[in-house]
Amino acid sequence: MSTLTITKLTSTVGAEVTGLKSDELGADDSLAGVILEALEDNGVLVFPGLNLEPEAQVAFCSRLGEVDRSSDGHHPVSGIYPITMDKSKNASANYLRAAFIWHIDGCTPLHDECPQKATLLSAKQVAAEGGETDFASAYKAYDMLSDDDKDWLGSMRVVHSLEASQRRTTPDPSPEDLARWRARPTHENPLVWTHRSGRKSLVLGASADHIVGMDVDRGRAVLGDLLEASTQPGNVYSHTWSVGDTVIWDNRGVLHRAGQYADDSGRLMLRTTILGDEPIE
Repeated sequence: MSTLTITKLTSTVGAEVTGLKSDELGADDSLAGVILEALEDNGVLVFPGLNLEPEAQVAFCSRLGEVDRSSDGHHPVSGIYPITMDKSKNASANYLRAAFIWHIDGCTPLHDECPQKATLLSAKQVAAEGGETDFASAYKAYDMLSDDDKDWLGSMRVVHSLEASQRRTTPDPSPEDLARWRARPTHENPLVWTHRSGRKSLVLGASADHIVGMDVDRGRAVLGDLLEASTQPGNVYSHTWSVGDTVIWDNRGVLHRAGQYADDSGRLMLRTTILGDEPIE
């Protein structure tokens, strides 16, 4: 195994990993444990200029967990999903607009699937302007709370829905839009996720609609205030992409969002998702 250098990018989230060759990630079994430990410690790992090929990307992710191969991303490599506003490359591009808002993936599953364990993106084309990806530690967001707030929030439950996230980008939906959104079930999750590791994080973001048992407007104000506090600059790493970069993040404990970019920018990321095995509890 190569000698890795792991350099923190901020005090709360993100680290850069160097000293690897792209073919090693998919072929060296001994790397998996090292990468998973570094991911737990840092939330986000950045591999600059790795130029990871799609097959190697999926092979690497397969060493970290079970790869999601269910999404039809119209890519020849199973386990690869194109992230782009170009509808000729992704017919569901409109749904991706919700990615411009802070979120955690997997809070509104079709059934009772656990949120994704981790997500990996590789940059194939980047936007001339915008298109960065921001990350905020949901673990640190919880740790920063006062003891009184931890007690107050600890028993709260939040309703998450696809409609909540889509309305943020399409505030005046058509009846057909509403029907599609509402066909996906809502889910009630605790606001504070107590992980198997013993760590706690906040479950916030675009899909969080309202707090159970609280006036809807007040609950949304509470969620908005928490999200604002959680995503202050001191708790955020913003990655400006270059072609060939690869980034992986702990989806269970990291909020993320994409920076705005033009539909015709050509920006193209290849995503591989590692399925989760830990419910929000």
